[in-house]
Amino acid sequence: MDTVSLSGKELAAAINADTKARAAALTDGGAAPRLALVVANDDPASTWYVNSLRKAAERLGIACDTVDLGSEASAAEIRAELTARGADSATDAIMLQTPLPAGVTLDDVSSAIVASKDVDGVSPLSLGLLAAGLDGFVPATSEAVVELLQHHEIPLTGRHVAVVGRSNVVGKPLAQLLLAKDATVTVCHSRTADLAAVTATADVVVAAAGRIGLISGEHVREGAVVIDVGTNEAADGKIVGDVDAESVRGKAAGLSPVPGGVGPVTTALLMRHVVTAAESDRPSGSA
Repeated sequence: MDTVSLSGKELAAAINADTKARAAALTDGGAAPRLALVVANDDPASTWYVNSLRKAAERLGIACDTVDLGSEASAAEIRAELTARGADSATDAIMLQTPLPAGVTLDDVSSAIVASKDVDGVSPLSLGLLAAGLDGFVPATSEAVVELLQHHEIPLTGRHVAVVGRSNVVGKPLAQLLLAKDATVTVCHSRTADLAAVTATADVVVAAAGRIGLISGEHVREGAVVIDVGTNEAADGKIVGDVDAESVRGKAAGLSPVPGGVGPVTTALLMRHVVTAAESDRPSGSA
């Protein structure tokens, strides 16, 4: 079986074109949309992603303030910065990059992000709005998975989707988004007994656990679609996913590449969220 590469580059380009035009309209109206990117780690994969976000913002006409609090920052320091940015009228959007310093969890600090500026949908209020099916920003990586599947015309209604990973930033919100598309969803995790037996029954497998090579050919049934959300640093310094791509190719009908799959769509959606937040924040008629 030929395994189709489910690239996200074409979809990301289309989203970016729209975002750039909207950002230009806001800039013409008085000020460029502005993102505050708060970082408190020295993780190589995170650094790579932060740099990609900054470059994307620059290309699209979005101002990006990177606030590096250092890997020793306390929960109180992170919350204080998030609160200050929330009160700053010049800041339209806020994103807190993970991982966080040792001893600090997302639960400790995410409630300090104002929901109207929470463009990655990580605060308890944003997640609650998603769970209730109400309007709000949703985690961009989870949204990217659904957008990528739809872009490649992979049906979700009535299909069984196995999501491997239960984080609040990918796995859980993705399950909510998939349910909204009428998929039947199984969320797997580190304590799932016989993971391969579960994922091998799915029409779509989404790997979002943050473990290199976790999903291999034995985890995938013939003709299934595999979406790789992982961004892990390999021993040679390259960014690789959670899927052992070589063992899956030839068995899966489609596989998203790393890099070039979910990643560019996630970045594009984040930038679109920034512009949406800015549009909502500006007085009517100002842009």
